[in-house]
Amino acid sequence: MTILETPKVQRDVDVVWQNCLKIIRDSISEQSYKTWFEPIIPGKLEGKKLTIQVPSQFFYEWLEENYVQLLRKALDYAIGREGMLEYSIIVDSGNQKKNEPPISINMPQQNPSAGRADGNGRADSHHTNEQVRNPFEMKDLDSLNLDSYLNPNYTFDNFVEGDCNRLARAAGFAVASKPGVTSFNPLMIYGGVGLGKTHLVQAIGNFMKNRAVNKFVLYVSSEKFTSQFINAIRNNSLQDFMNFYMQVDILIIDDVQFLSGKEKTQETFFHIFNHLHQSGKQIVMTSDRPPRELEGVEDRLLSRFKWGLTADLQTPDFETRIAIIQKKAQAEGISIAYEVIEYLAHSIDTNVRELEGVMISLLAQASLTRRDIDVELAKSTLRHLIKDSEKEVTIDTIIESVTEHFKVRIPDLKGKSRLREIVLPRQIAMYLAKELTNLSLKSIGYHFGGRDHSTVIHAIQTVNDLMDTDKDISGAVNKLLKVFRK
Repeated sequence: MTILETPKVQRDVDVVWQNCLKIIRDSISEQSYKTWFEPIIPGKLEGKKLTIQVPSQFFYEWLEENYVQLLRKALDYAIGREGMLEYSIIVDSGNQKKNEPPISINMPQQNPSAGRADGNGRADSHHTNEQVRNPFEMKDLDSLNLDSYLNPNYTFDNFVEGDCNRLARAAGFAVASKPGVTSFNPLMIYGGVGLGKTHLVQAIGNFMKNRAVNKFVLYVSSEKFTSQFINAIRNNSLQDFMNFYMQVDILIIDDVQFLSGKEKTQETFFHIFNHLHQSGKQIVMTSDRPPRELEGVEDRLLSRFKWGLTADLQTPDFETRIAIIQKKAQAEGISIAYEVIEYLAHSIDTNVRELEGVMISLLAQASLTRRDIDVELAKSTLRHLIKDSEKEVTIDTIIESVTEHFKVRIPDLKGKSRLREIVLPRQIAMYLAKELTNLSLKSIGYHFGGRDHSTVIHAIQTVNDLMDTDKDISGAVNKLLKVFRK
C-alpha cells in the first residue's frame, strides 16, 4: 500500500503545480516564464500548503518582489483562497546541494527579509545622525565635498523600458527601493556603448538620494576613483581616502573595466568593497562586459562582483526605439509625424545615444532651416551624420546605387511589381542591405514597401544561389559591394 501512495502524492503536487503554471504562463512573456518559473520544482502538497523548490535565495526574493500577486492568483485557481505557498531554497555548497529550512508564506504579505523589516515593513536603518566628515577638505586632494556627482536629469521616469533592459531596470528599482537589503548586492549592469548604463545607475542614485536624505550616495567613475587614489598616495593621505569611501552608504562606480591592470587600485577597492558589503551598504557597478570577460582584474575581486546580480542591457528593439524617440520629442515639446518616427527607428538600430544624437540634430536642422520635420529632412540629417570616406552606407544610398546600376525607378523597386527586371534588383538591394548595414530583417523589409522579414530572407537566399550559378549577377553584386567598401 505504501509503495502506491508516494507516486499518487507526487502526482497530486504535480497536478496542482501544473494548474498554477497555466495561470502564470498566460500572464507573462515566454522569456520571463522560462527564466523564473521553468526552474521551479514542485516539492510536496500538505493539505492546502504547496511547497516548491527554488534555486537560490536571490531567486526567491525576485519572485517575492515581482510575482507575488501572480502566484496568489495561481494558488487561488489551483487550491483556493486558503492556499499557502512554501519555498524550499536549494543552496549549492561545492558539489553538494542541500535544502535550507523552508520559508512559508500565506500570500499576500510583506516580503520576509530575514528580520530586516520592522512591523510596518520599513527596512531597519543603522545609520546615525552624525555628520559625515570629508577628510579631503583638509588635504590638497581632489575633494568630493560630499557631492554625490549625480545628474538629476537621469531618473527612472525618463528611462524607457523595453525587452532589452527590463531585467536590469527592475533590479535597479528593487535596489533603489531597498538598498543593501535585497540579494542584488552588488548589482552589476553591463552592456555596450550608449545603451543606458550610466542613465540607469544614476537613476538608482537619484531615487535613493531623494528618498533617504540622510544617506550618503556617491557616483564615481573608475577613472575618477583611480585619480583620487593616486592623489592620496602622493599626499600621504591614503587612510583618509579609505575612511572617506568607507562612510558611503550607496556606492555607484561606473565602468569598472578600467580598473584592469591597476593592481594597487584594485587592492584598495577590494578592501572598500568588503567593508561596505559587510556593513550592509549598497554597491552598484557598470561595465562594458560581464564579469567573466573582464581581463586584468584580480580573481578575488571578480568573485565579489558575482555575489549579487549581473544584468545586461541589450540593443533596443524596434518598439523600444519608437518609444525613445517619442519620449525625446515629448521632452522637447514638439510633435513629430509617426512616419518620421518609424523611419528613424528602422534606420538607426545601434544604441540609444546615437538615436538621441540624431534626434537633437534633426530638431536643430528643423529650427535653423525653418522646415517641418518630415521624412526627407530625416533622410538628409542621417546622411549628414554618417561618416564614410567614400560612399555613405545607408539603406537609401544602397537603393540609389542599385537603381542606377539596373536602370530602374526607386518607386518601382519599393512597389509591388513582379516583373523580373524589377524583382531581381529589389532582391539584390535587400541582399546588400543585409551585408552592409546592421539593420534587422524587419527594418530592411520596411524600406522596401513594408515587406515582412520572410520576404527579405527569401531575397537573400535567392541572390546567394544566383551568385553561385550566374556570373553576370555575381559580377554586378561584387561591383556594387566595391562601391561601399572602397
